Amino acid sequence: MYKPNFCAECGGRVARVRWRAWTSRRFCDGCDRRFRRGRVTRALAACVALLGAGYVAGRAMRPAPPPLVIERGTSNSPALASQLSTAAGKETTANTNARAPVYGADGTESERPTDPAEVVSVCGARTKKGTPCSRRVRGTGRCWQHRGKPAMLPAAKLIVRE
Repeated sequence: MYKPNFCAECGGRVARVRWRAWTSRRFCDGCDRRFRRGRVTRALAACVALLGAGYVAGRAMRPAPPPLVIERGTSNSPALASQLSTAAGKETTANTNARAPVYGADGTESERPTDPAEVVSVCGARTKKGTPCSRRVRGTGRCWQHRGKPAMLPAAKLIVRE
């Protein structure tokens, strides 16, 4: 790498014991101290300016939020009275058409509440890791992932007693 012998600013002899990444190769020690502050502040100012411009541009591109509208209705209001009457009508029709409760998230009765007398056990099938599956199941079967696979443990150890 090029190492100059004389300073580009004052013309003095450049004699450094060590050349480092942050030392200027063109200036002597005295001139380097003077110009280092200028290099750092210029780079810092450029970074702050770019960051500020990006912030302002981002704020300008963002859509404005919709205005907040607060409506207060009174019981004398005809719109509120009609809403209350339709809601009450729906409740009465829902009560007259009552049917068996639906337990599953998909509208099926596949998930039902646990009966206190029902047997709950652990799946116990071999997993990829080689350990028994620890999912709880109703009865003495397997979980959804291990259907049809044999258990690793004897049936007596799979039953959960609470």
